[in-house]
Amino acid sequence: VQLQASGGGLVQAGGSLRLSCAASGSISSINAMGWYRQAPGKQRELVARITSGGSTNYTDSAKGRFTISRDNLKKTVYLQTNSLKPEDTAVYYCKVDARATYGPRRDYWGQGTQVTVSS
Repeated sequence: VQLQASGGGLVQAGGSLRLSCAASGSISSINAMGWYRQAPGKQRELVARITSGGSTNYTDSAKGRFTISRDNLKKTVYLQTNSLKPEDTAVYYCKVDARATYGPRRDYWGQGTQVTVSS
């Protein structure tokens, strides 16, 4: 299972970005999908998560500004980020709970995409 994240960039405060993460490879099933972020000098933290049934949860700082969604046919998870703040600056990683066709169910991580918000 491979994950390809994209959509990061440099944006001014108040701006928006849409992150995407596409899964590929021999995949038997995909369960929860999520976005995490890691700012310099800080631990990686959960931003948003969506289950296979569509239930979502967000970190408090993302509620009302970010929206996570998924397209099961495209095996892709999205994170729409609005009203961005400088404190949102971080490398954003996608994580997928999946089962490969000939492997165990486990978590897979994308390579990360940089989001930089200028004040």
